[in-house]
Amino acid sequence: MAQALFITRNDLVKYTAINGNVDTDKFIQFVKIAQDIHIQNYLGTDLFNKISNDIISDSLSGDYLTLVNTYVKPMVIHWAMVEYLPFASYTIANKGIYKPSAENATVADANEIDFLLKKSRNLAQYYTDRFINHMSYRTSSTFPEYYSNTNEDVYPDKNANFEGWVL
Repeated sequence: MAQALFITRNDLVKYTAINGNVDTDKFIQFVKIAQDIHIQNYLGTDLFNKISNDIISDSLSGDYLTLVNTYVKPMVIHWAMVEYLPFASYTIANKGIYKPSAENATVADANEIDFLLKKSRNLAQYYTDRFINHMSYRTSSTFPEYYSNTNEDVYPDKNANFEGWVL
């Protein structure tokens, strides 16, 4: 089954610090990863598939279009950044893994990248909280797929604030 990307390259460039000159091939896979890991976790399998199918068939409309544009897209944008940032400064090619650099630039150190990652995660969690709050006021008649997951489906996670493991 085909799966749509819920955002475009332009969405990512417009609403994040990613420069418009960054090659799409460098980050597009992280959009898919963000959708698979984070977005499906909060939408649940059935709503995730409904939105994906509607995007593929170009029939996304009404409450679903509003949900995607207002809540889901910002989540995807910022979760994609969370997934992309650790890999942003590396290139993997035939001759190995390397860090390219420009003559007049310095490479960010690990602490700076961690800072950017933390900021991106905070934004992603903010938009995820907005989505969860929005969905908590919707009835099953508005988005029945949010409530219809069964068996091995991913059930929507209603807590966006993962703070790490407690042992």
